[in-house]
Amino acid sequence: MDIFSLLNMIGGLALFLYGMSTMGDGLSKMAGGRLESILEKLTTKRIFAVLLGAGVTAVIQSSSATTVMVVGFVNSGLMKLSQTVGIIMGANVGTTITSWMLSLTGIQGDTIWLKLLKPSSFSPVLAAIGIILVMASKGESRKKDIGSILLGFAVLMFGMETMSGAVAGLADNESFVGMMTAFQNPLLGMVVGTLLTAIIQSSSASVGILQALCVTGAVPYGVALPIIMGQNIGTCVTSILSSVGASKNAKRAAMVHLYFNLIGTIIFMGVFYSLNLFIHFAFLERAANAAGIAVIHSLFNIGATILLFPFSNALVKLAEITIPEKHGQAEETGDNLAQLISIDERFLDRPAFAMELCRSNAREMAILVRKSIGLALEVLTSYDAQKAAEVIKLEAVADRYEDVLGSYLVKLSSKNITTRDSQSMSLILHSISDLERISDHAMDIVKSAEEIQQKGLSFTKHAKKEIETLSRAVYDICDLTVDSFCKDDDVAATHVEPLEEVIDTLSKKVKENHIKRLQKGKCTIEMGFILEDILTALERVSDHCSNVAVEMITIFDNDYSTHEYFRNFSKEDRKAFHEEYETILKRYPIGKQDAMMS
Repeated sequence: MDIFSLLNMIGGLALFLYGMSTMGDGLSKMAGGRLESILEKLTTKRIFAVLLGAGVTAVIQSSSATTVMVVGFVNSGLMKLSQTVGIIMGANVGTTITSWMLSLTGIQGDTIWLKLLKPSSFSPVLAAIGIILVMASKGESRKKDIGSILLGFAVLMFGMETMSGAVAGLADNESFVGMMTAFQNPLLGMVVGTLLTAIIQSSSASVGILQALCVTGAVPYGVALPIIMGQNIGTCVTSILSSVGASKNAKRAAMVHLYFNLIGTIIFMGVFYSLNLFIHFAFLERAANAAGIAVIHSLFNIGATILLFPFSNALVKLAEITIPEKHGQAEETGDNLAQLISIDERFLDRPAFAMELCRSNAREMAILVRKSIGLALEVLTSYDAQKAAEVIKLEAVADRYEDVLGSYLVKLSSKNITTRDSQSMSLILHSISDLERISDHAMDIVKSAEEIQQKGLSFTKHAKKEIETLSRAVYDICDLTVDSFCKDDDVAATHVEPLEEVIDTLSKKVKENHIKRLQKGKCTIEMGFILEDILTALERVSDHCSNVAVEMITIFDNDYSTHEYFRNFSKEDRKAFHEEYETILKRYPIGKQDAMMS
């Protein structure tokens, strides 16, 4: 093997790894985080978890990525340790799909159909289609994702062919043949397979490299088999590294992955080589080929899953023994606020799913804020110390949501995300501050209610009725805004602004009526100050709801000039807006003070 063959092999390996990465990224974008979301939710039955883990891994082409996500799920509290076992087993089965794809390079035959099945025949066509789709699509789109998948597959196969061609001459190299003979020692072969996979962080890639070496004809099954076993152990390094700094249960999830592969390998190697002492498997002396490697890889992973599936709970117990609890101390999952926010930095490598988690948490924050303002308004009309304490607690949680989501989205913004995800990111970043401010004003309302309670004050009958009407309007605008935000419904969001204008009008009427009551001695100046604070808080709640709604409309309409939105209304728009305003105003009747006093 001369220097040029070595360079070709290195170049082929680089293309192979790059193609695998590109294809995996394209598949992940195509899935848009949906597969990971399903993985997170549908794991109640272990057999379904196995099938799901296999399916997701087959699609994203990486068992390491699946297990790292599982570690992140456990660390975030999205998944229990017991739920991870099935997914991990399924991931090992799903990763065998790659070896079968790569085995296509070993197809031999002169018939037209066999030639068409060889990657060297159809990969150029896929590459041409892929580059046309990528270049023809503007920005991020589904076509571009499909193009990336096709290009990645073509580059992957081209790299495989290049590696195979570069090492083909090694069959006559005595040094190479001697090295392969040394690897017939099962323990040495396992060590080599483990180290190779640990270095490149992908069992699929290391199996592909082994399949490429099989082209030489100098790699017997006696050498390939222990290397494959070692590759299954080496793939656990990725999940173990990802668990560093994570919670104990996350570390245990990584250990479950290690124990599954380690125990499966030990049992397989022990039984196989014990039988070989008596049966002497003749195929071990034969030259391995790409298809044979895929068969061994699949049989081991499927067999290990079938064998160890009944002992899933034992694997969990073993992981708990390996990483025990400290005496008298429960699993540390952080404070209660941290548990509410299930975002882990491990998911940054899966931008589509990370964005889906951000959307989910932003919706949870919005629902929490709606609950907060609802409780605050209840406290205002009928004081309840327990509800008041709950509002204060929810305000602290909303603060936590804003901090975590804001910081996480800033980190995620540097990743390659789709246009839809970019819009969602912009909306969430703009909206979380408004949502957090709504919770602040809910607490302001509670403080005013507490002041009234502590000082033994009360509103007049008419003032109380007016505040109840205004409060109902404020809760309705908050409810409409949160509902629109959670459903990404920019059409429903257009109805927020007319209601906000109504609230401004109602607030103005309440102030005018209060001044008339004050002039007639039916209300005190002290109550006037408290009323002013309450009205200010209610108006600002509606203002922040308007901000969120307008942000939704402008972003989803690809118009980022939020301040220009209402200025650009046509005459028809203004007429429709005014008609809706008048209709809504009738739902919240607050009469003039003179009429009420008569």
